[in-house]
Amino acid sequence: MKSVFHLAIHVTDLDATRDFYGRVLGCTEGRSTDTWVDYDFFGHQLSLHLGEPFGTDRTGKVGDHKVMMPHLGVVLPLDDWHALAERIRAEGVNFDIEPVVRFAGEPGEQRTMFFFDPSGNPIEIKGFADFQGLFAA
Repeated sequence: MKSVFHLAIHVTDLDATRDFYGRVLGCTEGRSTDTWVDYDFFGHQLSLHLGEPFGTDRTGKVGDHKVMMPHLGVVLPLDDWHALAERIRAEGVNFDIEPVVRFAGEPGEQRTMFFFDPSGNPIEIKGFADFQGLFAA
């Protein structure tokens, strides 16, 4: 393991947060108090604290989409990405950007999907068939 990324953001409801990150996304819960909870977010530490989430706006132009900024996310192997997309769809989560191929046939070809957690925090999940393309120019 090279390193583990840590991100701490605000959420508005810990019960809804636990249901979403734990049950829907399948993340393992770590330490918690009555005001925050940690998750293993696909191998990274995500700390979710009660408070007012960041303001977001659709200012990121990527490919054919205007994406919400700021957002958090993770890059998964393509098979895991497909499985998570189906899990999210089965749970009835509304996609902000439906699962789609981005940069088809180009260096860095990827799959992506965007959705929101219950507090309105935007999440992007990317899928790569080959992680060698992650930083392709």
